[in-house]
Amino acid sequence: MSQAIATQLMNPMWIASAGVALGIIGGLVGSSIGIARAATAGLSVLAEDSGQFKWVLLLSSLPMTQTFYGFIFTLLGFSGVLPGLTGITMGKAVGIFGIGVSVMLAEFFSAIYQGSVCMSGIVELPKTKGRIATSTMILASYIELFGILGMVLGYLLLGGKASPHTRLWG
Repeated sequence: MSQAIATQLMNPMWIASAGVALGIIGGLVGSSIGIARAATAGLSVLAEDSGQFKWVLLLSSLPMTQTFYGFIFTLLGFSGVLPGLTGITMGKAVGIFGIGVSVMLAEFFSAIYQGSVCMSGIVELPKTKGRIATSTMILASYIELFGILGMVLGYLLLGGKASPHTRLWG
């Protein structure tokens, strides 16, 4: 590895920026997996009963929201928190990176497991003539809450980490 690349990788602002970017990465990857699980089940259901298309479409799109939560965290971090940092220490940079890892994991796992719940509901659509759809959305919303909490808590911690006046982060 060249000296210039090694120097850049040890730059505190680069480390903090990479951490903020992890939020969207977790959302994108988790949502892709969750949607793929639900949509795959949806294709089988549609082969059996094409009248269930609206429910298959709705339920298989639910895991997409974690991408939005990751995007919001990343956008707020890049537009509202990182520009205000001057003279960032390596300790703060590592802390911000850790917050980004936490948001990434919250969005990633929330989207995957929400996709699994939606997949289970989709499989039951033909048997219930669509009556399971509302219950599936309610149950999937419980998992959605973890994605929302990951984004909000991540942003709150990010704001505290960036503030020069807070004792929590020294």
